[in-house]
Amino acid sequence: MKLRILFALSIALSAIGGKAGATTYNWPENPNDTVITEYPDGVPLARAEHEMTLLDVARQFNLGQTEIVRLNPDVDRWHVKKDEIIRISNRRILPDTPHKGITLNISEYRMYYYPPEVPGMPRQVMSFAHGVGRQDWKTPLGVTKVARKVKDPVWHPPESIRREHAANGDPLPEVVPAGPHNPLGQYALHLALPGEYRIHGTDIDKIFGIGMQITHGCVRMYPEDIQQLYNMVPVGTPVHIVKQPIKVGWLDNKLYIEAHPDLEGEEMTRDQRFELALSLIQKANNGEIPEFDQQTLNEALTKLDGDPISIYERLPPLPGEDVVTARQEPTQMPVKNPILTKYYRGPQKPPAY
Repeated sequence: MKLRILFALSIALSAIGGKAGATTYNWPENPNDTVITEYPDGVPLARAEHEMTLLDVARQFNLGQTEIVRLNPDVDRWHVKKDEIIRISNRRILPDTPHKGITLNISEYRMYYYPPEVPGMPRQVMSFAHGVGRQDWKTPLGVTKVARKVKDPVWHPPESIRREHAANGDPLPEVVPAGPHNPLGQYALHLALPGEYRIHGTDIDKIFGIGMQITHGCVRMYPEDIQQLYNMVPVGTPVHIVKQPIKVGWLDNKLYIEAHPDLEGEEMTRDQRFELALSLIQKANNGEIPEFDQQTLNEALTKLDGDPISIYERLPPLPGEDVVTARQEPTQMPVKNPILTKYYRGPQKPPAY
């Protein structure tokens, strides 16, 4: 498989091939900023050098199926034509969790790993695509840790899962040995949670389910990604599992918002989405609502494509003046009585669809 990646307004082309590991980002120059960028020179676009599927592209650039389809709504996911242009992700807003260990934001089907800092080296964050639990088998939220690591795991399907498979005409044995058809893949990180919850790989039959709401509660990764993560994280690594469909963050004095669709069965109303966005904007701006771009915010909360977009730019700080960015509330619940200004006309007048 070959793709050429090009940047908007850029002449240079580079050939990309093979399967990618984690997407690695350098931390922003301002340590208080939380918007990370992979390609600072422009909007990354890939050109297919032969026919393929969007799912092939997703795996090559460490994206999930939901994300690549959302970024390319006019491209046939099963038939990318030769020379067709495909949009890939560039910026991401870090979830509102401690920047240590592993964070899973199930709303965006995305994992963030904060490796230990190395003196004299740029601070980095690594990101992986993953699948999450279905509506009836939700991935649990909370703070936990890696309890143990298992290579070539053997799967003992719970009785509930065996009954489900039997009802669907796909009976499971009591024990599934390690191998290419084991749903746990080659590596598994067991979490310190009640029940058998793991971060694990996948079998060859379900590899394109990464980035979807498809598992029985575990977190499923591409084979190359779980191998990389398995070899990096020690037992005891903290794991934060959150559900943050809307995130806000600063980069170079610009305030960005990133909005994702709701998980299946957990739909917010239009007004709830606007109220949540407003509360996060207010929190990120030290309790005040700035004169932000209302039209751009409306578009972001309508499109829900997961692409961070700038809605406000503040004056840069004076020499010697520090800007402290307030942390968002991890519960992501809207404030009950936001302070409105003459510049805001949000939830009470939602945009026309």
